Amino acid sequence: MEQRDKGPGTRFAETDEDLYRHMRKGNQRAFAALYERREPALYRYALHMTGSRAAAEEVAQEVFVRLLGPHLHFDDRKGSLEAYMYGVARNLIRVMRRKGTVEEVVEQRIEHDILGGLIRDQATAALYSALDELPEHYRDAVVLCDLEERSYEDASRLMDCPVGTVRSRLHRARALLSSRLKPAQATAEARAR
Repeated sequence: MEQRDKGPGTRFAETDEDLYRHMRKGNQRAFAALYERREPALYRYALHMTGSRAAAEEVAQEVFVRLLGPHLHFDDRKGSLEAYMYGVARNLIRVMRRKGTVEEVVEQRIEHDILGGLIRDQATAALYSALDELPEHYRDAVVLCDLEERSYEDASRLMDCPVGTVRSRLHRARALLSSRLKPAQATAEARAR
């Protein structure tokens, strides 16, 4: 049986919800612990959903800003804090897309294998472009299960739908991605010859 300690930042693990309650009472260590625990995954999720590092940073930070705000609507009887945070991130990304504020970021790398780097960059760009064309519920399934390597159960909890729905969305999304990426792959192979 797991023991609990009275304060955050101690040697006993606390749930996100415990850290959240401490954080809402002004405990900065609880906020830091929650941020350290959840920010990297939220950032990766937003990065995969937008294809933009700047947008991903903004989304991940805004999720935590909203947790600190006075108008928070989190209710632990309705689900986990982690699922709530992903929902906030998802909504922020929707707003960014509607406003057209997600900028494509082309990262430049210095590599010894220039051609290999170009091919990888083109493949990554093609993947993000194909992901961007997917309906949001399919994109969520691919990002969480394939890119984030989450289990179907985790994705189900974060997407607030049954496991079977996650599986069917993922199956359909993979088929759509495959059909969209095959022409790009054929073009890349033809250029390589």
